[in-house]
Amino acid sequence: MKQQALRVLALLVVVAVSMFAVACGSSDSSSSTSSDTAAIPTTPEPGQFRMGIEPWLGYGPWHVAQEQGIFADNGLDDVKIINFTTDDQINSAFAAGKLDGSNIATHTALRFAASGLPVKIILLEDQSMEADAILAGPDIKSIMDLKGKKVAYEEGTTSDILLSYALAQNGMTKKDIISVPTPAADAGTLFIAGKVPAAVTYEPYLSAALKENKDAKLLYTAAENPGLVSDVFVVTEDTINNKPGQLLALVNSWGQAVDYYNANKTSAQKTIGKAIGYDPGAEAFAGVEFYTIAQNKDLLNGKFKTTTIEDVKKAATDAGLIKGSVNPADIIVAKFVDAAK
Repeated sequence: MKQQALRVLALLVVVAVSMFAVACGSSDSSSSTSSDTAAIPTTPEPGQFRMGIEPWLGYGPWHVAQEQGIFADNGLDDVKIINFTTDDQINSAFAAGKLDGSNIATHTALRFAASGLPVKIILLEDQSMEADAILAGPDIKSIMDLKGKKVAYEEGTTSDILLSYALAQNGMTKKDIISVPTPAADAGTLFIAGKVPAAVTYEPYLSAALKENKDAKLLYTAAENPGLVSDVFVVTEDTINNKPGQLLALVNSWGQAVDYYNANKTSAQKTIGKAIGYDPGAEAFAGVEFYTIAQNKDLLNGKFKTTTIEDVKKAATDAGLIKGSVNPADIIVAKFVDAAK
């Protein structure tokens, strides 16, 4: 099923590239100038904005923005948040042009670009610190100890990225372990049941596994390289050309929603939990950091652009997730965060 979905996605990307090649002009520069930001309308264009989203707490500020009327405050009267349950679903919808913007993992944005889709990152949303990790029992004391051992993880996901990066940092590859392909929701269960000595997963499954197995520990977390496991808001060049005012209003809304979250965590977390259909718990939220607009201005023009996204690309390539060439800096458009209040 997964391979079939990937083939369908690839076909959709080819079709989408053809469509966007006609609709789009020249590519936006990843670095913005005062003239770039001044050219962005301060009033959003009329019409609906279709945003794709999955039930992940890292996208929570969008739900806060909707609940608190922040979209409306920024002149956005019709933001339609469309929920998807799997990566394949949301990625296929975006590639087919059924969404104006999408919330996806950084490595997915790179994969799109490598496939030829004119995708652009305009906003950094969240980074996982200890919300993505490698679980291990007492006998596994280091990444090197995973050699020849079974490791459960979901292929093609952030778990795959984290594992590939951790192994590479220790001079290893996935060929040095016994991969046990498992959905992230079940990887922790296999670990708890003693079926595997290590597993890669994320919240809320991490906390559940640690509670069930008192001997378990976080062997390696995404905090080893902040931004390696991160999410971004992406659009196509067509959307940048046709809805720049809406995009600036959305970026401003994100920043204000993050500010609200930081000042009202209890109520904001309830809003997010209700929207995603489960209560992640305070521990899960503690493992995720939402990017503020100030951080976006700094990182999209600095470390994320020059270092972090290159690390993501290497880990994704090592994991076999990126086919084709892509210059990570070319898919970053910072002018909207630069113009944000």
